[in-house]
Amino acid sequence: MARIKIAYVGGGSTRGAGTMASFIAQAENFPGSEIVLIDLDAERLEIVRALAERLARSTGADLTISATTDRRAGLEDADAILSSYRPGGFEARVKDERLPLRYGMIGQETQGPGGFFMALRAVHVLKGILADVEDVAPKARIFNYTNPVNILAQAVTMHSDVPFASFCEGPIYFADEIAKVAGLDPARLDTVFVGVNHNSWTVRQEYDGRDVTPLLEEAWRRRHDDPTLEPRQRRQLHLAALMGSIPAEYFMYYYFSDEILDELQRKPTTRAEDILAEVPGYWEHYQEQLGRERPELDPKRSRGGIHELELAIDAMDAVFNDRDEVLPVNVPNVGRAVPDLPEDVVVEVPGRCGADWITPIPQAPLPRHVRGLVEMLAEYQVLAAQAAWSGTRRDAIHALSANPLVHSVEKAERLYDELADAHRSLLPERLLAP
Repeated sequence: MARIKIAYVGGGSTRGAGTMASFIAQAENFPGSEIVLIDLDAERLEIVRALAERLARSTGADLTISATTDRRAGLEDADAILSSYRPGGFEARVKDERLPLRYGMIGQETQGPGGFFMALRAVHVLKGILADVEDVAPKARIFNYTNPVNILAQAVTMHSDVPFASFCEGPIYFADEIAKVAGLDPARLDTVFVGVNHNSWTVRQEYDGRDVTPLLEEAWRRRHDDPTLEPRQRRQLHLAALMGSIPAEYFMYYYFSDEILDELQRKPTTRAEDILAEVPGYWEHYQEQLGRERPELDPKRSRGGIHELELAIDAMDAVFNDRDEVLPVNVPNVGRAVPDLPEDVVVEVPGRCGADWITPIPQAPLPRHVRGLVEMLAEYQVLAAQAAWSGTRRDAIHALSANPLVHSVEKAERLYDELADAHRSLLPERLLAP
């Protein structure tokens, strides 16, 4: 089993405790390894470090855990880097979600103008991380969870030789969710999602070896007026039954944009404001567990649950222990694994993970009736990555205007300048209005 140094950038986040629980659950795959937590918030960083150390000790995990606010020092000689940070915190996300609503646009963490500004901030930080990696951790491989994961991976693909892959459990839970909504057994559903992150469709959707579409169509006929069905579940089932392909949940922002925009504008709080209201409770729970000899994280009181970023840790295990395992990944479209998109575009696709890194596995083309929107989002992804890495205000507005959720160039310019000014301290000067 691999003995490595893992640097966790964003280790003092609300998800940090759950992520360390994931590492500890897989400790037997990394015996004798060192995990360095890196974050800007020294107080919260120490809480996660102390809690992780107690969890490791109580389970007998053979891991050494430390923490630092010095990113460069924490990255030194790292073999693997887990990236999961949020520039500006949830406070910045509030602006990403709140300001676009004034312009009649959906702001969301990875989609539309909100996702775009998250990308601008995150890539700005990422460039510094990559510079440190090149200087002090030349053998490191980066396993990324920082959103928008596709745009960050696209930026690195275009501008750096550092091995970099992004991860998201979406292709797993989208399939499980649709099965449950349709009254099917998720274990009997076999799917393959392809596209770009948060905007992928299935090119295989079989239930007990047969196309599941007739079962989804029947479920939609049976449940479309079911008052117990949540709006997002109804939209997901409707799309799957109509398109004959299971969608990523985030397509609801494009196919049901008017009703979702109306819901968001009528709702008194944004999703980020709801999370901010919950944050103190997470830290209270972590502090409580620090006082116990054998800490137990409560899924309802831990941000995201008790096993977080697990897919990236699975990938680390597969790479450093040469498992030759197939996992959903976000990597360059080498060999046109997704035949609908160019080779230089980062795609979400099953990938083979082993000692030689990660190779995308060739898949069938997307159904033509859903392909166009994915192609449009892929082009936006490339433009956004380029603008975030080295672009000007003009380049950034070009990219934002290419997003399907942005319907007016005039509004795009005004919204861009308002959001750029709101995030001024978190953006490079080149992206600000002259």
